[in-house]
Amino acid sequence: MLQINGRKLQLTNLDKILWPEDSYTKYELLRFYIDISPFLLPYLASRPCSFQRFPDGIHGKHFYQKNVPSFAPDWIQTFPVFSGKRTVNYILVNNLETLVYVVNLGCLEIHPWHSQTAAIKYPDWGIVDLDPQEEVDFSAVVESAGVVKTVLDELGLYGYPKTSGATGMQIYLPFKPHYTYEQVRDIIGYICRLTHEKAPQLTTLERMVKKRGAKVYLDYLQNGWGKTINAPYTVRPVSGAPVSTPLSWEEALSGKIAPRDFTIKNLLTRLQGKGDIFSPVLGGSQVLPLHLL
Repeated sequence: MLQINGRKLQLTNLDKILWPEDSYTKYELLRFYIDISPFLLPYLASRPCSFQRFPDGIHGKHFYQKNVPSFAPDWIQTFPVFSGKRTVNYILVNNLETLVYVVNLGCLEIHPWHSQTAAIKYPDWGIVDLDPQEEVDFSAVVESAGVVKTVLDELGLYGYPKTSGATGMQIYLPFKPHYTYEQVRDIIGYICRLTHEKAPQLTTLERMVKKRGAKVYLDYLQNGWGKTINAPYTVRPVSGAPVSTPLSWEEALSGKIAPRDFTIKNLLTRLQGKGDIFSPVLGGSQVLPLHLL
């Protein structure tokens, strides 16, 4: 039993191994999320979240969770979103006790919406997702990120890179929550098209996987309504337990960093030394030039 902010949480199966190759247990996962919670929670607060649950470890059956479980305690905060013919009550991970609750359910990945509940139809960040195909080396992702940076500079925009924690990189552009999901998707699409024009042999906008070839896919469609990407400082369900980690542009373009360099075993040390270098993404004040709308 663990008590957080006056709320009691019954933790279960703490010795269950979630990463067989590394012998990392559920206890170590919980310990990691508790330790880095001051850095992670600001990126989750007031945002509907979905989760990827791995109750039997990274090689076991897994599933996505959007709706709050029927057995969740009544102190879990939720936000309703009408979807199709039903309403989905998304969990709001606004505090440490909620974070511990969902991680205890076997949630490895946490995916917050791009908008907050106070302005749910208006995202406050857009994301350029650099997704390499299986045979593509990470050096191609680094080179693609450099082209994106050039495009942003030419447009007078700024963004902040992070590793995906798996094979790619994501670049966040913070915005004032004044623009619709469609507008943000379109501007990120425009950035991706300009990037592809500058590096057609390196990148692709092809939606069909089998037609992409050995290139880096410039994914802007993840900026649509209800679409999500794993939050910064969240762990990925692959061997080594890598963590999606913010980078400075100098680090991102140096060619000296790989997505799996940062794990549940060493990320806290980095954060204690560097702090949250991704914080400018929060409360973004960036306004789109009129000619880009």
